[in-house]
Amino acid sequence: MMRAAPALTESSAGLLGDTPLRDYSRKLSSFNSFAKPELRALIASVGLGPGMRILDAGCGTGEALPWLLDEVNPSGSVVGIDLAAAHVDVARRYASANIEVFQGDLLTTQLEPASIDFIWCVNTINHLRDPVQGVIGLSTLLRPRGRIALGQSSLLPDMYFAWDSRLERVTNEGVRQYYRDRYGLAEHDLTAVRAIVGVLRRAELRNVTARTVMIERVSPVDTATERYLVDTIFRDTWGERLRPYLSGDDYAEVVRVCNPRHSQFALRRPDFHLLQSFTLVIGEI
Repeated sequence: MMRAAPALTESSAGLLGDTPLRDYSRKLSSFNSFAKPELRALIASVGLGPGMRILDAGCGTGEALPWLLDEVNPSGSVVGIDLAAAHVDVARRYASANIEVFQGDLLTTQLEPASIDFIWCVNTINHLRDPVQGVIGLSTLLRPRGRIALGQSSLLPDMYFAWDSRLERVTNEGVRQYYRDRYGLAEHDLTAVRAIVGVLRRAELRNVTARTVMIERVSPVDTATERYLVDTIFRDTWGERLRPYLSGDDYAEVVRVCNPRHSQFALRRPDFHLLQSFTLVIGEI
């Protein structure tokens, strides 16, 4: 059971600017479609079983909710929680007798203690100002021997431009500097994203394991990959915001290779090769 959650306001903004009013639904849905094969394989590998109650903590637009339910059917159930009202509105399309979706802050969740068998938490813990305390709080929701799985994309640098490592390096550095400037952060403020093994151990979880898989695509790419790269990475994450962080020549080159209408468009190159890492770290109370 879940008690009614208190109202959330802009004052609850997280490390990366998340509030109940923020909306990046399109980005979340696009990533989940792109990474679906790898995410589903990881979910299938973690040892879920019929009758378990699963929490997707930071469920976003909810694509993982039915994937999780598939592993605990016919008698299991899944709960999704996300801070953003817009994300929850999208995720509720997956609601059913065995899937509940709530808006709420992970730090003040109203779920009953010791009511969850497994917590799936992907690309979320790095948004918290204190990830260790976040994990400690989530741990109180777990039944004895319950587990938390923290997933994180891109602990290793992504490879977009296999033919030009220098351009790729300066582009990635520009993106990181943009986000530090946007949220007023120093580089050390973001170290927790790389330290999720340490986060679980500092939260006193045991039997901590880690596994990293590569999301790998080569030309010609599938529709979900092209949509994710063009709309989410090339246009939204990069785009005009990169201009101040690159030289004029480098910015012009990025614009060319990211433009589907240009003859040099990256995804049309026969040597296009994408590598993106995804790391899953699991701990047990």
